[in-house]
Amino acid sequence: MEPCGTDVKLSTCKMAAHHRQNAAGRRKVQVSYVIRDEVEKYNRNGVNALQLDPALNRLFTAGRDSIIRIWSVNQHKDPYIASMEHHTDWVNDIVLCCNGKTLISASSDTTVKVWNAHKGFCMSTLRTHKDYVKALAYAKDKELVASAGLDRQIFLWDVNTLTALTASNNTVTTSSLSGNKDSIYSLAMNQMGTVIVSGSTEKVLRVWDPRTCAKLMKLKGHTDNVKSLLLNRDGTQCLSGSSDGTIRLWSLGQQRCIATYRVHDEGVWALQVNEAFTHVYSGGRDRKIYCTDLRNPDIRVLICEEKAPVLKMELDRTADPPTALWVSTTKSTVNKWSLKGVYNVRASGDYDNDSTTPLTPLCTQPEQVVKGGASIVQCHILNDKRHILTKDTNNNVAYWDVLKACKGEDLGKMEFDEEIKKRFKMVYVPNWFSVDLKTGMLTITLDESDCFAAWVSAKDAGFSSPDGSDPKLNLGGLLLQALLECWPRTHINPMDEDTEMNHVNGEHESRIQKGNGYFQVPPHTPVIFGEAGGRTLFRLLCRDSGGETESMLLNETVPQWVIDITVDKNMPKFNKIPFYLQPHSSSGAKTLKKDRLSASDMLQVRKVMEHVYEKIINLDNESQTGASGNNDKPSEQKEDEDMAVLAEEKIELLCQDQVLDPNMDLRTVKHFIWKSGGDLTLHYRQRST
Repeated sequence: MEPCGTDVKLSTCKMAAHHRQNAAGRRKVQVSYVIRDEVEKYNRNGVNALQLDPALNRLFTAGRDSIIRIWSVNQHKDPYIASMEHHTDWVNDIVLCCNGKTLISASSDTTVKVWNAHKGFCMSTLRTHKDYVKALAYAKDKELVASAGLDRQIFLWDVNTLTALTASNNTVTTSSLSGNKDSIYSLAMNQMGTVIVSGSTEKVLRVWDPRTCAKLMKLKGHTDNVKSLLLNRDGTQCLSGSSDGTIRLWSLGQQRCIATYRVHDEGVWALQVNEAFTHVYSGGRDRKIYCTDLRNPDIRVLICEEKAPVLKMELDRTADPPTALWVSTTKSTVNKWSLKGVYNVRASGDYDNDSTTPLTPLCTQPEQVVKGGASIVQCHILNDKRHILTKDTNNNVAYWDVLKACKGEDLGKMEFDEEIKKRFKMVYVPNWFSVDLKTGMLTITLDESDCFAAWVSAKDAGFSSPDGSDPKLNLGGLLLQALLECWPRTHINPMDEDTEMNHVNGEHESRIQKGNGYFQVPPHTPVIFGEAGGRTLFRLLCRDSGGETESMLLNETVPQWVIDITVDKNMPKFNKIPFYLQPHSSSGAKTLKKDRLSASDMLQVRKVMEHVYEKIINLDNESQTGASGNNDKPSEQKEDEDMAVLAEEKIELLCQDQVLDPNMDLRTVKHFIWKSGGDLTLHYRQRST
């Protein structure tokens, strides 16, 4: 079972608590779910942050697939240990606190989460921020963490208070630093917790004293977004990396930039510095990683070249000077690069650093690799609005079933557009869900406005009924019932004569009906309730919705439009389509008075042909020849069958002068053949004998 953690209420002078129920009532709530494997062992879609626990030889990675993973740095062949899952969007930053016992994470889902790093579960969720949380900073001596992001706010957290939170004691006071004029992308705090610096798209560094929340200074110099910041131990010097391609060294005492390092060809996104604050390691958009001597900028070494832009670096500080550097990029693989030769090259003085001569990388192969997985980068929803074709970063094509929330088939490397053409069917089903690829996996979102737009016949959907009938099914309704199958509130337990009763120990036990009776989704499927275009309210796994805590939170979170279909079993109304029926000009018949007809948009052309034959052609014939004298009436069913056969033999139905297939339904005709504004118009004529 996936632990929920404690939702933290905040008591600050400027911010009231964010209550899930109030939010659900205030804004539209959407339902999303992720189609994925039960255990996702590999990072997908890039790794935003790294943390190393040297005591346990563990590496933590913060994924753009929303998952934090734990790896053993001693196991080269299969380093995966566990996943920490609770976020619903990119995890942008992580910090290890309390000597590795606690991990704090910041995410684009607008939350900061507190984790038990040893056991890998979420202890509490901080919902203070109103937008993406992009950066964290940590003061080790004070066990103080700061968080910041696109809402321009910086919040300070006492880690010991956060780790002591419980379900009953979940109120925490936080300080905030305001004054940023733009989105914050980088944050640094010195080890002693006396200085905090933020970098943003504002291009300036802003500096505060976290003890008093007083603004200290504003440092100007960069000409683009400040993406990475580092402070020395006592908070007197600061290093900054910017999208303008430079690294700057600042003296906070002098309140000015004291050195500018032009090492990279493009933006500098990641920095690390040694303990003595004498050598900076830098990486970024140009994929190159350098080590530069801050005292003598002419001494610099190109350590290696990555295969993608560098997002984060983590020094292995088990030795001084450091012997290795872990690097994450926009690709999903994390590499460990050796630093052993860096200092020897410098000492010998034989490393040519003429700026006109391209530097040769010191390392061509990483010392260790934590392999990543492929991420989905392209998708196409097929016309049946049930299946999706995708293409991933390895150019592999796959076929997915949205209803059953699983992969149907791996098709391998092939031409994506050709496969789309091959699987095209002239059938129209309305859009009833949307797809997001942001995490590199398929995230399907259901919105109240169009979730119930798609009706299909059971036979067309490939579902057989025990009684041989062909009922009409609502795809969105069935899916919601499957997603909440384990939630006790959705279980039908009717005490009537139709209920099968079992005698167990002399007592009656009724069979509880769960789900929709047609299909199920994998129990590990994550289900997410969130505000439309906004923050996540609640995430859980399908199988956990029967848990006591989860059931209670679902009662608060599930919107009424979902309750209507899953709990009350109120199926939505069929979609109607208006149309006109007229004789074709070639038939010679006079145009009828334009009566506007209406029918289910799933009505087959065959049924309209039967209507024409029975109500128009037959009546015309009978009025001309008189009623038949034959009293031997066949059964009703036989009559219907005969009528259907006769209609198809005698009648043609056309739209835009194109003869229609009797198996087509009206919505397909309107979408693919009518293709114009106004109500659909169909023409009929008798087949020539």
